[in-house]
Amino acid sequence: MTSSPLPNIYVLYENPDWIPPLQEGLEKEGFSVCLVHVNDGIIDPSKTSHKGIWINRISASSHTRDHIHTVEMSRQLLFWLESQGRRVINGIQTFELEMSKFRQDLILRRHGIKTPQTVLAIGRDNLLKTAGSFDGPFITKHDQGGKGLGIKLFQDFDEFENYISKKEFDSGPGNRMIIQEYISAPEPFVTRVEIVGGQFLFAMRSSTLQGFELCPSDICNPTSTNQNGTCPAGNGIFSPSPITAKDPLVQQYIQLCQKEGLEIAGIEFVEDANGSRYTYDINCTTNYNQALGSQLGIDGMREVARYIRKTAMSN
Repeated sequence: MTSSPLPNIYVLYENPDWIPPLQEGLEKEGFSVCLVHVNDGIIDPSKTSHKGIWINRISASSHTRDHIHTVEMSRQLLFWLESQGRRVINGIQTFELEMSKFRQDLILRRHGIKTPQTVLAIGRDNLLKTAGSFDGPFITKHDQGGKGLGIKLFQDFDEFENYISKKEFDSGPGNRMIIQEYISAPEPFVTRVEIVGGQFLFAMRSSTLQGFELCPSDICNPTSTNQNGTCPAGNGIFSPSPITAKDPLVQQYIQLCQKEGLEIAGIEFVEDANGSRYTYDINCTTNYNQALGSQLGIDGMREVARYIRKTAMSN
């Protein structure tokens, strides 16, 4: 008895630098991969989309790479694919979650997961009003973020008022800005938990000593060679976390992913001096640091490819 051939894989993307590890993993699992760059184009509802499995790899930071139409084009493309019954990994519901940190906060709260005080504001007056309601330090973020876009720490209202009066102030796509309580951590790192197909993959610590732009992709973190001739993971930014699948917070994350249809996700939290953990980000187009993966003995994108193969075989 011969097994059925694997379906073609169509990868929706806009940043080619993030594609090679995923493509390599998929090809090692025996898939034929078709890359579909998304920015502008045509969608004809009378046409039939290609049969196969589609993977959404569209980033919320696409506009920073001059792909200013990617988000809107992807929104319609994903809806079109799902309306035709195509299997989409991290489809339209996940896409919309990726594009809004405000929605991420709502989803986390829905599942009883503690988050920092978080408010969405649009317009200068509303930003000032919101900032004035916070006691103590706070941070700003672009609601449609990615790469740590718009993340800045403010100690008080006056500092923020001075900042938004500057010409270079940028409130992000749609002028949607998040103002969020700053959680002071006794150690300068945040923790990111990677989940694939409802299973814990690994957790890592990301140092915040150099700022908040913490994309783990190797292309975002070129490694340097130390005196021993080896390459430390992400120039020392990333390190393994002792957290395991049995951790109660990880179990909450897994349940959230299963109930909300998040097939691939990297979820981040920070711990304060009292041991309280605050979750603040769900990354639905997660990348993996290969140097750290080598240290852990885990190839993140290969695990994604294995999950997709399992999905293909069950359909």
